[in-house]
Amino acid sequence: MRVSISQPAYLPWLGYFDKIVQSDVHVVLDNVALERSSTTRFTNRNRVKSNSGPIWLTVPVVTSGFGQPLIKDVLIDNEQRWQNKHRRTIEQSYSKASHFAELQPFIELSYGQKWNELDHLLDGQRAWLLKKLGIKTDIMVNSEINTVGNKSDLILDICKTLGAATYLSGPFGRDYLELDRFAEEDISVEFHNYSHPTYRQIGSSGFEPFLSVLDLLANCGESSLDVLTSSPTC
Repeated sequence: MRVSISQPAYLPWLGYFDKIVQSDVHVVLDNVALERSSTTRFTNRNRVKSNSGPIWLTVPVVTSGFGQPLIKDVLIDNEQRWQNKHRRTIEQSYSKASHFAELQPFIELSYGQKWNELDHLLDGQRAWLLKKLGIKTDIMVNSEINTVGNKSDLILDICKTLGAATYLSGPFGRDYLELDRFAEEDISVEFHNYSHPTYRQIGSSGFEPFLSVLDLLANCGESSLDVLTSSPTC
């Protein structure tokens, strides 16, 4: 069994879903601290292609001076009225895209109701997007698995608990995974290096990679999964 693990993400990019497709089981790492660095954090932010180029959409979260909360415990700062801004930006950016109408249920799910917990929003988005893409990989949530440790130890314990034969890591796993310990447990480690496809993208500027999967869905519709996994042109 091949297992992959990722933190939940807001409006995830294509590589996030490609790693899930290549897995038998994908574990959502919801019981680790929200990252402080905005340059590497995609848990509550991602990019779409606006009329003026790529733009970040960030879900504001409640912060305090008592350390970073676990992702599953992060509260959304709804005082900032972020939902109207995100809805408006997405509609203005993609309303003329060939398959924009197919995203209306997702827009209503995300911005037509109030969300208090970030994790609940991300769970709802992920479930909708997986179904829309036709991805049937089993999804598990780490807070519901009895695992322990930090970084490499935590990943190894998840793999052992699930009986993984292979762990599919993101490319940054090379920086911290203790590969010898995985070998001792007869768990092979592979690294997911995503080759981003190009496709017909609305807008007059050149192709912009590394955007939210919404960009792909708005432009390519039912062929999105084929584009995402095998890189043809839609």
